Amino acid sequence: MGYRVDGEKESTMRFDQSVHVKRKRAGGSNFILPDLGFLLSRQAAMQSKKRRRADPPTIHPRNRYSEKPPDFALLASLYPSFHPFVLPSSRPGGRPSIDWTDFNATRELTRVLLIHDHGVNWWIPDGQLCPTVPNRSNYIHWIEDLLSSDLIPAWDGSGRKVRGFDIGTGANCIYPLLGASLFGWSFVGSDLTDVALEWARKNVQSNPHLSELIEIRSANDTSHSTEVMSTSEEIIEGDMEMSTEEKETKSLNPKQKVGSCSLHGILVGVVKDDEKFDFCMCNPPFFESIEEAGLNPKTSCGGTPEEMVYPGGEQAFITCIINDSVMLKNSFRWFTSMVGRKANLKTLVSKLREVGASVVKTTEFVQGQTARWGLAWSFVTPKRSSISVNTPRKSHSSFTLEGLQRQFGAFQILKAIESFFLSNGAICKPDISSYFVNVTLSNDQIGDLFKDSLPNVIGTAITSASNTSTELKFSNELSFRVSVFEQTPGTLLVRGSLLHKDDPFSGVFSSLFSQLEESLKNDFVNKSRGS
Repeated sequence: MGYRVDGEKESTMRFDQSVHVKRKRAGGSNFILPDLGFLLSRQAAMQSKKRRRADPPTIHPRNRYSEKPPDFALLASLYPSFHPFVLPSSRPGGRPSIDWTDFNATRELTRVLLIHDHGVNWWIPDGQLCPTVPNRSNYIHWIEDLLSSDLIPAWDGSGRKVRGFDIGTGANCIYPLLGASLFGWSFVGSDLTDVALEWARKNVQSNPHLSELIEIRSANDTSHSTEVMSTSEEIIEGDMEMSTEEKETKSLNPKQKVGSCSLHGILVGVVKDDEKFDFCMCNPPFFESIEEAGLNPKTSCGGTPEEMVYPGGEQAFITCIINDSVMLKNSFRWFTSMVGRKANLKTLVSKLREVGASVVKTTEFVQGQTARWGLAWSFVTPKRSSISVNTPRKSHSSFTLEGLQRQFGAFQILKAIESFFLSNGAICKPDISSYFVNVTLSNDQIGDLFKDSLPNVIGTAITSASNTSTELKFSNELSFRVSVFEQTPGTLLVRGSLLHKDDPFSGVFSSLFSQLEESLKNDFVNKSRGS
């Protein structure tokens, strides 16, 4: 999976009178000595920035543009309609580019990339949201990672075709077209506006080889899921009878507010009662106002108010999806959404824990100069076969990752480690500059993870004396640190150690660390060798 280092402006550090110490010579003249603490802090800051530059942003390794970005000169020679938009480089030997603030240029680039690299005919009218193909491909490949992982079991029935649901597919219909052309997945794409529905259908019909795989469905028709809608309507009617204070209190509790956010559900009512999907995906409206949406002058990707704006912004919209997912937990293996603000990601993960999601996964997408995150969750009971009850108790452990592709550095592995423990309900506090993450699991979280095998894993567990009770009580929580060290190019050492040497949960730590090793080698070593 692709990760990106958050950009930051280089800070300017100057020596001046305020950071120096005056010393008096015997002869009476003054001389200046640099403040040692200042020098050390400056050196540490420079090393930190050097580390971050050593792990450059990467896109998904299976993205066809990860090793070879689009060749604008070649595309211009093959597609004359694209030629007027290509600008020569201002640097000798540099690559041609386009004016990213020109909607017509970005739209034509998307059109030629889809036809040239994917065999997909495509067009959108002026003003509609124009997607960038390499960036949207990252999301599709991450979905493939989720589906191929062993985190949760597959639906019953071998050979079943993968089926996805695209929330707000837009006039561009980009995710169904990419998923169908790359992997042969089938899709339902939903939207509200007449223009989006009309052009999404036109884009599907323009590709007869994919048309049987993609259905475009109006989200205005909420008569599909009668059983769930009746429950949702009861909740909405109940809300109408509440006082304003009671409504506000209830809206803050995801456990109580599990219906749709409005009379028009995002998923509820649009998904049919008998339908099952492997996943849903969504590029949500990121902004609270159209003014906020227009703050980036460096790009012009279009976008209507319906595509860009939602009351409460992306956090409110994705919260609606979370609420609907509780109602439809048996209809999807994975629920996913893109997230535009990292602060919102943390809040949304907390909401998912509150509503009882069994698995939560996050990632970061490389979007040129813009950061985007992926959020995935499921209510399917996760597999625990990789947790061994006979794992020996250790206070520290380590393993190496060898043969890594060059785009996978210490930063990417550290983010994958954080994501692994977050998906298991842990609290993670990463230190990016020092390449470690502190992980904490509460008694309840450990109990949920290990359940029947917990006494054997812990070894020194304190169990109830009652023969009729299997509830376990412990006096503290499990805390440990996982660090990443680069040994040679392509080889990393991952080391874990308990923060409290005599922690009674050392068996749990050892078992989780073994599971982490298996997961990382599966995601970064085995797939690299197979590619």
